[in-house]
Amino acid sequence: MAVQINPSILSADFARLAEEAGAVGGPGGADWLHVDVMDNHFVPNLTLGVPVVESLARATDTPLDCHLMIEDPDRWAPRYVEAGAGSVTFHAEAAAAPVRLAREIRAKGARASMALKPATPIEPYEDLLPELDMVLIMTVEPGFGGQAFLDIMLPKIRRTRELIGKHGLDLWLQIDGGVADETIERCAEAGADVFVAGSAVYGAQDPAAAVRGLRAKAEQSIATAGWACAH
Repeated sequence: MAVQINPSILSADFARLAEEAGAVGGPGGADWLHVDVMDNHFVPNLTLGVPVVESLARATDTPLDCHLMIEDPDRWAPRYVEAGAGSVTFHAEAAAAPVRLAREIRAKGARASMALKPATPIEPYEDLLPELDMVLIMTVEPGFGGQAFLDIMLPKIRRTRELIGKHGLDLWLQIDGGVADETIERCAEAGADVFVAGSAVYGAQDPAAAVRGLRAKAEQSIATAGWACAH
């Protein structure tokens, strides 16, 4: 399983987004750039929207992983594909027709992903998994960066990985929230292979080196994880 590290620009300097995107590039650097879109309705914070994503897509060669923490993603998610996102994540709690939305995102040429808040179980969505390219398990309450990792999410990560294996799916399992040197190994061992890291990357002296360090820790953990050895 290939580890992917997706730095979150929520922790970057918004006045220098193009430079901040470049700071995590290079060999062994970011696989994707994670873009948190918040509308101050679904979550109590307001960040950025389609025009900024369009500008960012022109400013970086790193593909954009847009996480929509918004109401009515059924209406808005396709717009982010058109804006240049290579992966678009909608929340299960907000989508009216998640299967139709996932198919529309895919039809427009992007990867379709579904996110779950900490209190939302994965089991009711088992039948939807074949329609997705990635599942995002939130390991903090969505809305703000810099929060402490919720250890109680580790069993949910394990259950999600078990469901992916049960159906033989080529599905990425992403986690977002509190990912750092102290937490990434536990998450990788539990079943995650895509990691969103904000302050652990952009709060570091050398963001690109921080990405490489996180990747090394995750790879080491996955190398001996039972779920990965089973593949």
